[in-house]
Amino acid sequence: MNLTSSKKTLLLSGVALGILACILAYFGNPKNMAICVACFIRDSAGAMKLHTAAVVQYFRPEIVGFVCGSFLIALATREYRSTAGSSPMLRFILGVIMMIGSLAFLGCPLRMVIRMAAGDLNAWVALIGFILGVATGVFALKQGFSLGRAQATTKASGAVLPVIVVGILILATCTSLLKVSAAGPGSLHAPIIMSLVGGLIFGAMAQKSRMCFAGGIRDVIIMKNFDLLSVIGGLFVVMLIFNIATGKFVVGFNTPGVIAHSEHLWNILGMYTVGFAAVLAGGCPLRQLILAGQGSSDSGVTVIGMFVGAAICHNFGLAASGTALNPETKAVVAGAVPTNGKVACILCIVVLFIIAFTCKRETAKK
Repeated sequence: MNLTSSKKTLLLSGVALGILACILAYFGNPKNMAICVACFIRDSAGAMKLHTAAVVQYFRPEIVGFVCGSFLIALATREYRSTAGSSPMLRFILGVIMMIGSLAFLGCPLRMVIRMAAGDLNAWVALIGFILGVATGVFALKQGFSLGRAQATTKASGAVLPVIVVGILILATCTSLLKVSAAGPGSLHAPIIMSLVGGLIFGAMAQKSRMCFAGGIRDVIIMKNFDLLSVIGGLFVVMLIFNIATGKFVVGFNTPGVIAHSEHLWNILGMYTVGFAAVLAGGCPLRQLILAGQGSSDSGVTVIGMFVGAAICHNFGLAASGTALNPETKAVVAGAVPTNGKVACILCIVVLFIIAFTCKRETAKK
């Protein structure tokens, strides 16, 4: 099964993935979110009590599905490769940085596209930053950036993350050890079985299609190759149709309930941070989960970094707030990025430049 054989199959893969997102949104996931890796990791981190933000605490079965779907399809198609050793600590830092940038914008690249398909103009503004971030990462690659070659390791090593997330899901469903939000985004979710099955299918298809938001733009810049953008285009069109059909398509900036803000500079810089870090790490947040599932312990470390990043954002007041209605006055309260979040975002960009232009292949140093 090769979903990358042509633009047509990639486009159809995107359509199928978009339909899965629509189904999950229809049956309970936040309508303006449907599937968001950063948001799902944030919610899952809260469920595990890594942070105490009460409205974003729910262990998302989709995360388990993404990882295990990739794991199972990689095993079935003999693409499972257990590897490790490519600058794991730097990859951990890149995972933390991707989450800080995502929560400054309020979403990962996948949610950015979903928000774009719902008419959210803030997401279109953020796209500028994401493209510039990817372009900066590509420039670093051309200057010889490298985190080093991963080495083959024991097969069991690559299966550690899939086993861990399955174990946590069992604890979440069979015990009261994990937190569950009573209100807010964390309280909105599709039925557990539907979320898990949807995640498994999504993860398997993302693995076979090589779906990556940063990779799609990177390939256009480096090779003028639009193949990976076909997947994203298919998903965008389906979500656009879904939003129009369900009355959720609203063009504007300060739209209450969208979980977004209109601080344009920080939308741009937040997604610039994510795009830049994603190229250095070898993939966007979704791609990191898929790579971890197919055996990359280095991507597994990046995923752990994203969980820690989510905890840092909510424990230290870095995460942005979304525009909302005051329940008493019904006045629109604009969302914003707190000062702590702005400072963290700038520091993350500085760290990215240091990593990008100090970690080089041996041949590039000569």
